[in-house]
Amino acid sequence: MAYVINDGCLMCGACAGACPVGAISEGDGKYVIDADTCISCGACAGTCPAGVISEQ
Repeated sequence: MAYVINDGCLMCGACAGACPVGAISEGDGKYVIDADTCISCGACAGTCPAGVISEQ
């Protein structure tokens, strides 16, 4: 299952820097994860200071 970024994203970019496959990009008001690229490793969730990334 791919990960998703929920409301509450701080737009800090920590998750994008942690993603080993580049699946995370800046969206409208929050970062977004491309589900087709995501390998479900959880690296993004572990670095999110707001704790708003979870498995879909």
